[in-house]
Amino acid sequence: MGREPGTRDLIEALRARGIRVLLPVLLPDNDLDWAVHEGADRLVRARFGLLEPAGPRLGPDAVLEADAVLLPGLAVDGRGMRLGRGGGSYDRVLARLARAGADPALVVLLYAHEVVARVPEEPHDHPVRAVVTPEGVRRFAAP
Repeated sequence: MGREPGTRDLIEALRARGIRVLLPVLLPDNDLDWAVHEGADRLVRARFGLLEPAGPRLGPDAVLEADAVLLPGLAVDGRGMRLGRGGGSYDRVLARLARAGADPALVVLLYAHEVVARVPEEPHDHPVRAVVTPEGVRRFAAP
């Protein structure tokens, strides 16, 4: 979305390796539902110009089974705190994971200049485990 790093090649590579990839489906209240990615030809245009899977919806709790969750972001700081776009969709996902005791790897894809010294932090924010930039991977200590 916007100037965020593209994920299409990554998603297709994961799928080609037999990994089940769930993509988000934006709900009217900005929460996220999930559906299995079945290929680029099965994506449909949705609100805000997003592409979403055309297949059956699995429900907001489908993310609880994920081994890793790729999160969007505007920036990440040296503590692993993520600055989102402000819509709260992924804050809800992170809260859902925390309530359920689910512990997938939380990863943000950014550009190197978006890894900064410090981002504003709110009480509901959750740190991520890693940030991936074209220059490499930076891992953060588990909270």
